[in-house]
Amino acid sequence: QVQLVESGGGLVQPGGSLRLSCVASGNIFRIYTMGWYRQAPGKQRELVALITSDSSISYTDSVKGQFTISRDNAKNTVYLQKNSLKPEDTAVYYCYCNHKRWVKATMRHYWGQGTQVIVSS
Repeated sequence: QVQLVESGGGLVQPGGSLRLSCVASGNIFRIYTMGWYRQAPGKQRELVALITSDSSISYTDSVKGQFTISRDNAKNTVYLQKNSLKPEDTAVYYCYCNHKRWVKATMRHYWGQGTQVIVSS
């Protein structure tokens, strides 16, 4: 089992910045992809950004140039730097990772509990 714990959410004014962090712990063999999803009120959960273990990165179009994802493999930690925040960025942000217990094991997917981000004046 892998546990993901997010931190860094909160209330921020429009135009402000926040940095989310997510630490993976547990019986970790190899984490492949880590990333972030978000779910705004009344909407479905959507992908924000993903980063692989060799630092290949993808973003959803709406956050390109605004958010930056990074990762520290040694610490099993993923970050999301969010700049120029807008009210429409208000959402619960969920950390994600996929993991194998050994080389030939089935890939399993894990989610954190989420951290609330509110962008409001």
